[in-house]
Amino acid sequence: MKDIDKIDAHILRSLELDGRLSNTELAKKVGLSPSACLRRTQDLERRGVIKGYRAVLDRKQLGAGVTVFVTVGLSEHSRHYSKGFEKAMLAAPEVRECHNVTGSVEYLLRVEVADLESYKNFHRDTLGTLSHVSSMTSYITLDSPKDMRA
Repeated sequence: MKDIDKIDAHILRSLELDGRLSNTELAKKVGLSPSACLRRTQDLERRGVIKGYRAVLDRKQLGAGVTVFVTVGLSEHSRHYSKGFEKAMLAAPEVRECHNVTGSVEYLLRVEVADLESYKNFHRDTLGTLSHVSSMTSYITLDSPKDMRA
């Protein structure tokens, strides 16, 4: 990390684990005065190292009990097809993440749905209707022993 010293790294790790830490609590954790800690945190925010703070939601309690990772291949490697696919994924509420990747496919999706029937419908009615999609492989998540997303 560029221009990140050990104290900044400690601040970042602490906030990544608990973004609701008060400045006083954070200062104690990293061994700084509250004013010095606040200056460093604000500097990290100003520089864009800290992009924001989020609530981590229990997706199962919100009705999304199944997470599926889907690799998607396009029939043509063109900007037009990529933009069309990305637009469709932005409009699909089931798609929580869409990553353009290297390798044998163009995209990796994280899809969250209530159940397997809901995934079948998404697979058929959303992905299956895109003419430029040439391949799809689904990986249904059984467990997530480590998940650092916020």
